[in-house]
Amino acid sequence: MDEIIEKLKEIGLNEYQSKVYVALLKKFPSTGYEVSKLANIPQSRTYDTLKVLESMHIVIPSNTKPITYTPIKPKELTKRYKRKIDSTINFLEKKLPDIKDDKYTEPILSVSGRTKILDKMIEIIKSAQKTIYVSLWANDFKYLETHLLDAYNRGLDIKIVKYDNFICNFGTVFEHSGIAMLEHYRHGKFIFLSVDNTEGVFGLTESVKSEMPEIIWTKNPEIVFLIKAFTVHDMYMIDIEDNFPEQLRYFYGAGLKKLRDKILH
Repeated sequence: MDEIIEKLKEIGLNEYQSKVYVALLKKFPSTGYEVSKLANIPQSRTYDTLKVLESMHIVIPSNTKPITYTPIKPKELTKRYKRKIDSTINFLEKKLPDIKDDKYTEPILSVSGRTKILDKMIEIIKSAQKTIYVSLWANDFKYLETHLLDAYNRGLDIKIVKYDNFICNFGTVFEHSGIAMLEHYRHGKFIFLSVDNTEGVFGLTESVKSEMPEIIWTKNPEIVFLIKAFTVHDMYMIDIEDNFPEQLRYFYGAGLKKLRDKILH
């Protein structure tokens, strides 16, 4: 019974109002004196509370003497408060963004530790509604595969860059050819993930050193755009390499060495 009282308080009734309503459900119609005994609250507070509940149309008084009180049905009470809560939430969803500081910028936050990193990525994938762009290694894919597949089965557009050799039988998959260069470039395994152009992460999911891996997580639209752009440009290059291997080898040498030297040296 205490739990019911607490839940009634959560929807907006105070403690006395909750106790009086529950007491009336046990026995109705009842006089104020009877309600006081059933609810175990002072008689003077019982009458005050009944008047308030009457004004809230939660109890109905009789036209008899002594006056007796009848509660509205529980389904009517819960339906009424559900409408009220839904209306309040809808109002806040529409109006709260209007009072946001024009200078407000979505924060850029860090997540450290492999378990927390994987949990955060799973959370983001589950929340996605339209698109997922991700560049990742096999060690991360095996943890995210089920959740990515669920998103694909929900109708999301999934595009994946594979940094090493793992099997993925859904979405659009691009296999990166510069694995050796990537492993040399960063001291660990990294990931780029963006969903719906609204949320993204990038950083190390594994470190070859003793440092704890760390990613950046944000809903900042400019940073999310850059995360997606990085992945998209990788996809451009991979697709071009797949379709024009001889031409690229002719102009840039094996492994695009001349191009890499031009840019990185």
